[in-house]
Amino acid sequence: MPQIIRNRTVVDDDWLVVRAAEDGGLPPPDALPAGKVIVPFSYWKAARAELSARGASQVAVWFAPDDEPAEIVDDFGAIALIAIDFPVFRDGRGYSIARLLRERYGYTGEIRAIGDVLRDQLLYMSRCGFDAFAVRADKDIHDALRAFGELTIHYQTGTDEKLPLFRRREATGARL
Repeated sequence: MPQIIRNRTVVDDDWLVVRAAEDGGLPPPDALPAGKVIVPFSYWKAARAELSARGASQVAVWFAPDDEPAEIVDDFGAIALIAIDFPVFRDGRGYSIARLLRERYGYTGEIRAIGDVLRDQLLYMSRCGFDAFAVRADKDIHDALRAFGELTIHYQTGTDEKLPLFRRREATGARL
C-alpha cells in the first residue's frame, strides 16, 4: 500500500487518485473503482450528485493549479478531503489555493499535496495549510519527513503563525 505523510507521520494511504487517461477521458461515476477516490474538481462539478451518493467518507476532490477554490465552499460537508495537484514542483499556485481554503474559506479538513511533491517543499506547504503530503514515488518518504525539523524560526506569517517575526519580537521584548 502506498504511504503518505499525514500530520508529520508516515501512514498508509487508502485513497486512489483518479486521473484522466491518455486520451483525456475519465470513467463514468458508476465505473470508478470501489473504495476511497480522489477525483478531479472538474469531474466533481460534472457528477456531484452521483459522487455524493457514495458518501462523504469515500469521495475527495483534487484541484488543478487553475481551479477556483471558492467554487467548492458549499460542498465542504460532502467530501472527505481536498488534494491539490502540483504537476511540476516549480508551479506554486497550489500554495495559494491551500492558503485560501484555510484562511478565507475556513476549511478545516485535510488538505493534501499530490503530484510532483518533494522534500524541499514540505515545510513551506505546511505553513500554507497542507497537513498531508503524497511525496513523489521515487523519493524516500522517511527522508522527506525530516524536512519539518530543519527550520525552527520563520520570518513571515503562515497559517501556523499569524505574526511576522518582527511583531513577535515586539510582543515579547525578546530576541528570537
